[in-house]
Amino acid sequence: MKKLLQYLFEHKTLTRQMAREALMNIGKGMYNEHEMTAFMTVYLMRSVTIDELQGFRDALLELCIPVDLNGNKVLDIVGTGGDGKNTFNISTLACFIVAGAGQKVAKHGNYGASTVSGASNVMENLGYKFKNNNIALQKELDHAGICFLHAPMFHPALKAVGAIRKNLGIRTFFNMLGPMVNPAAPAYQLVGVYNLEMARIYNYLLQQVGGQFTIIHSLDGYDEISLTTDTKVITNEGEQVFTPEQLGKRMVMPSDIYGGNTVEEAARIFLTILDGKGTWAQNAVVLANAAMALYSTKNYAVYDDAYNAAVESMESGRARDALRKLVELQ
Repeated sequence: MKKLLQYLFEHKTLTRQMAREALMNIGKGMYNEHEMTAFMTVYLMRSVTIDELQGFRDALLELCIPVDLNGNKVLDIVGTGGDGKNTFNISTLACFIVAGAGQKVAKHGNYGASTVSGASNVMENLGYKFKNNNIALQKELDHAGICFLHAPMFHPALKAVGAIRKNLGIRTFFNMLGPMVNPAAPAYQLVGVYNLEMARIYNYLLQQVGGQFTIIHSLDGYDEISLTTDTKVITNEGEQVFTPEQLGKRMVMPSDIYGGNTVEEAARIFLTILDGKGTWAQNAVVLANAAMALYSTKNYAVYDDAYNAAVESMESGRARDALRKLVELQ
């Protein structure tokens, strides 16, 4: 690692193969925490290149524990995190709305590194037990329409750096990798990014990977459809900018989507919204993200049809049932 760090300290960038080897070694436990911290710090000082990101992704997927969901064309809604906005768990809530609408979901998530409550924090608090057992995950998908994949259970490198990321408490390049390494290889992805540079990088990388994807970025810095301002939406076919009114029927204030100060508070907000008792603003934001995810599957002729399906999932209680069924199996 010392030679590699010296190379990086000389303002050089890694080839795809060098980046792959570095992350393979992290995953194999070959470096101590100080070396890994120094390595991650390099990418706080400069942007990660596309070659480096591809190499890191190659390593994570090579070391990954694979998931076979019997050919189900699953969907994932995931943000890079690291936007510093501390919203409630919008992506995870949207996953349950989508599952309630009949689209199977394999949600990939982790503990919050730079936020109070990541997807894994809230799921654990709600009674979900992390697992990488293929049979159990398939049973969850069949019974509840959704399963949850806690990233460190599938990716040794993410487990190795988990404590360091939490201690740093700021965004690292691992935030960028999470949405690209779902072990279930979802057929559909709604990926939220925190800036336009990342949107361009994801657009390039996801075009190489293939599959149906939608990248979203709220122009005031949220890694989801926040409805606080316009949202850039990038798909396989091109890009557009949508207003809050187009996506969620209304505009909301940043204070409307605050996520609370503790995991427990985040979980309470989560259940309140899933029970259909959220504020108009909270509901609108969740429904907009769920609708965009459903629309990205190409199963709806127009966005408004997908939005109506999301509303029906929430108001009928089917979204809440998906969570109830999932927790029942734990």
